[in-house]
Amino acid sequence: MTAGSLAPHRARRRVCAVWPTCFGATGCASDSTVRSCGDTQLRDPAPVCRGASELDIRHFRTRKGRTVSNSQPRSMSRRLFLDRVGKAGGSAAVVRSMTAMGLFAGSTACDGPFGLDGATDFDDLNPRSGRGEDPRARVIILGAGVAGMTAAYELRRVGYHCRILEAQNRAKGRSETVRGGDHIEEFGHSQICKFDHRPGLYFNMGPARIPYHHRGVLNYCKKFGVELETFTNDNRAAYFHNDAGLDGVATPGRVIHADTRGHIAELLAKAINIGALDETVGEDDRDQLLEMVRSFGDLDADDTYVGTSRAGYLPHTHNGFDDSDVPVPHGLSDLLRTDFWRFKLRFAHSTSQQPTLLQPVGGMDKFARALEARTKSVIRLRREVTAIRKRENGVRVIYRDYHGRERAYEADYAIVTIPASVLRNIDADFSPAHQTEIDEMVYSRAAKIAFQSRRFWEEEDHIYGGISWTDQDITQLWYPANGYHAAQGIIGGGYIWDDDPGERFAQMSPEERIELALSQGEKIHPQYRAELKHGVSRSWLNTPFIRGGWRDSPTPVALREPDDRIFFAGEHVNNLAGWQEGSVISAHEAVMKLHAHATS
Repeated sequence: MTAGSLAPHRARRRVCAVWPTCFGATGCASDSTVRSCGDTQLRDPAPVCRGASELDIRHFRTRKGRTVSNSQPRSMSRRLFLDRVGKAGGSAAVVRSMTAMGLFAGSTACDGPFGLDGATDFDDLNPRSGRGEDPRARVIILGAGVAGMTAAYELRRVGYHCRILEAQNRAKGRSETVRGGDHIEEFGHSQICKFDHRPGLYFNMGPARIPYHHRGVLNYCKKFGVELETFTNDNRAAYFHNDAGLDGVATPGRVIHADTRGHIAELLAKAINIGALDETVGEDDRDQLLEMVRSFGDLDADDTYVGTSRAGYLPHTHNGFDDSDVPVPHGLSDLLRTDFWRFKLRFAHSTSQQPTLLQPVGGMDKFARALEARTKSVIRLRREVTAIRKRENGVRVIYRDYHGRERAYEADYAIVTIPASVLRNIDADFSPAHQTEIDEMVYSRAAKIAFQSRRFWEEEDHIYGGISWTDQDITQLWYPANGYHAAQGIIGGGYIWDDDPGERFAQMSPEERIELALSQGEKIHPQYRAELKHGVSRSWLNTPFIRGGWRDSPTPVALREPDDRIFFAGEHVNNLAGWQEGSVISAHEAVMKLHAHATS
C-alpha cells in the first residue's frame, strides 16, 4: 500500500552501480556540485558519475558493455537524446543530462546505498528552460493517493496547471487512519469506528511504519513539519504461537530466539569438535570460530545448550535472578515442528523491517494530510474515471461526477496513479505492452482489524509495542507504539496478507471478522474476549476503487515508461511495492520524465 507499509517484506533492491563512489556522507565524490548520483531508482547500471558540470557527457556504458557515444548528428532533438541517454544509463543519467542542459538548474538531494532517493530537489527544476511547449502545461492526475498528490505538489511548484480526479469521497488513497466516528466503506457493507474520542486512539488501516532509509517520505515529513516518533516492530516480549507446535502455547519471542540460536550453536560446536569442518576452517580460525559459536548460543562448558538467561526468567522470580531461574529450553524437534523458522524469526532482519522505524505522531495519515493540504485546491473528489483517450497533442479523460453526469477533461499530459486492479476495468487507449502489464498485475489480499481495550498487554504481559505472530488467519497482533501507560489503547487484532486468509476475510461481514479475531486472538491472550471492544476492520480487496493491498507480482517494465503523453506512478509501478516510499519515488520519476518531454 502506498504505504510505509502494509507490505511485511519486500524483495531485495537493485541499486546504482556506482554506489561505492556516489553514496558517501556528502554524495558524489567525482564532482562537488553534485551531492549524489541523482535518481538511483535504476533498472540498468548507471554510468560512472562524472558530475553535472561535464556538459559533453561523452560516453555511457550499457549493461552489455556497449558504448553509446555523443557523436550524433547535430540535428538530434533533445527529446531523442534524452531517450537514448535513458536507455543507456537509466533515469539517473537522464537527470544529470537534464541538469547539464539547463533543464534542471541544480542538483539532487539523495544519498544512500539502497537507491531509495525519493528526494529530488524540485526547487531547482526549471520549467522555462525548454524551447518546446508552454511550460505551464496542463496535467491531469488520476488518483489522489500519495503518488498523485506528490506529483501534483511538485508540478505545481514549478508552474504546471494540475487537476486531480479522485473516485472516492476522500483523498489519501490507502493511507487510512481510522478514529472514532470515521466511516469505513466496502462492497456490501459499511462500518462506523466507535473508538473513544481521545488522543492516541487511532489505528492505521493502511501503511503504518516508515523505515529509516525511506528518504523521500522522511524528507517530506521534515519539510512539512510532520512530527515523528519511534515505531516498535520487533519486541521479544511479544508472542509466537503455532497451533501444531509447542502444544499450541503462545511463547515469548525471546524464548524462541534464544532456543533456536542455542540448538544451532550446539550442533555447529559439535561439528567443530569432531573435526567435521577441518577442510573448511583452518587451524588458525578453529578456536576463534568455536568461541564465536559458544557466545552465539550461550553454550555451557561442554558446548551444550541447556538454556540461557536470554530467554528470560521463570514467572515466580521477583527479587533477583540466578541460573536456576531460567526456563527449560524447548527441544530442537519441537521448534522445527513450528513454522517460526520459515519467515517469522528473520522478519525483523529484512532491510525494510530493521530499526529504526518511525511513525507520524497521531497517525500515519498525518503525512498524507500534509500533502493534501498543499494540493487540496486542485483535488476533485467523487470523480470516477471511465475512459482515457490519447489525442494528437494531449490526453482526454472521461469521468462521472458525483451527480452521475459524464464529463470530460482535456490536458496536455496525464499521470495515472489508479491501482492496476481498478485501471484494468477502465476503457483506455494504452499500448499493448502497458495494457498487458496492467491486466496481469496481481495484488495482495491485505486486511486489518483493530479493537479498543484496556492496556492489559502492558500491565500483565509487559509488552510495549511490537508484534505477536500466529499461524492462524489473523497472522499478527500489533501492540501500539504510542500512549504507553494510558488507560486505553488500540490493539491490532489481525494483519492478514496471504491469499487464502485474505480472501476469506474479504467475504466476511464485519461481525464475522470480529468473531474470527476474538476466537483466534484468545489463544495468545486468554483475557482477549473479555477486554476488547469497538472492533473495526478493513479488507483492501473488498474496498471500492482500490481492490487490493499492494502489487504482489514482479515489478513492471512498460509502466515505468510513458505511453505517449500518459505517465504512470504509484507503489505498483516501483520496486518498493506496498510502501509509501515507492509511491513518492514513482511520482518523482513521472514528474522528471514529463518535464523532460514538455521542455524538449
